[in-house]
Amino acid sequence: MQDAIHSLLQRKAINSDFSGVCLVTRGEEEIVHVAYGLAHHGFGIPNTTGTRFDIASVTKVFTAAAVMQLVDRGEFALDTRVMPFLGMSGTKISDDVTVFHCLTHTSGIADDADEEAGEEYEALFRDTPNYSIRETCDFLPQFAYKEPNFAPGKGVRYNNCAFVLLGLVIENVSGMTYRDYVGRHIFAPADMTGADFCAMDGTCQNFAEHYKRVTHEDGSVEWRKNIYSYPPIGSPDGGATVTAMDLDRFVRAVRTDTLMSSRAGAELLRPHVKRQDINDGSEWNGLAFEYALDRDGTIISISKEGMNAGVASYVVYNPTTDTTCVLLAKQDCDVWAIQREIDRFLAAD
Repeated sequence: MQDAIHSLLQRKAINSDFSGVCLVTRGEEEIVHVAYGLAHHGFGIPNTTGTRFDIASVTKVFTAAAVMQLVDRGEFALDTRVMPFLGMSGTKISDDVTVFHCLTHTSGIADDADEEAGEEYEALFRDTPNYSIRETCDFLPQFAYKEPNFAPGKGVRYNNCAFVLLGLVIENVSGMTYRDYVGRHIFAPADMTGADFCAMDGTCQNFAEHYKRVTHEDGSVEWRKNIYSYPPIGSPDGGATVTAMDLDRFVRAVRTDTLMSSRAGAELLRPHVKRQDINDGSEWNGLAFEYALDRDGTIISISKEGMNAGVASYVVYNPTTDTTCVLLAKQDCDVWAIQREIDRFLAAD
């Protein structure tokens, strides 16, 4: 099995279809932990298993964990409305939007770039410099005054900016910045020693440069740095920087009640809102996590993906086999296809 996974990743790397790290664990056993490709094209520095990567929207699971910690402490509840925490008026955000709506993509609020409508996130920064957006509140003008998609709880639509609202709630309640709160209350107790919020315009040890693939008309491929593609530092909806081992440790910390009570952890690790039926079961949204269920309602996988220009990340946990697969890539990459192949190898073992 290990040889098959190595062969798959090596083939992808040779074809420039993967550059990053793969970690597969089953229980306490490390099955595969390997790096391919270059962390820095210019200097030819290779990726290692200790390389840190931007994980885009996988960051949302840290936000959800932070929210559940505060719910666990009695600071607010899942059905608490978010607007009173924000001190804002005159926006298009409904007063009925709750913490639960934001966590499950059922808030209906407008997004800064509507992924489901095919809007390009990079287009936001043609007129507004991406480096002007560094703090959680800096995102508000990009979505708060846009018309909502539907009334809260009346639909399901993936939404980044709902997690910006959650970040503002975390800041208001804790008195800390979002990044400081997550660093102290999520990364540290989970022993995520490589996790941070590395700025693209700063210096950060062992942080891979990320590259966007550009294919020209003649078929030639160019790799461009993604430094103008999105804000330079992570926020509640995306952009944390971690190692593959950090994500594995986070999954373990959530499952073993390291970060919160067993009751809050159980709420975090269960499906809440059905997204759609599929041939062999159904797909659900949880509190940031996403779920695949079989026809009997058994959870097949708990996952979160993150995609951005030059970023591809995926963490998948199979509760039946106690197996976690982490894929972190510093380029545009079909991590889903790679994970499906790895899953096939694991099932055949």
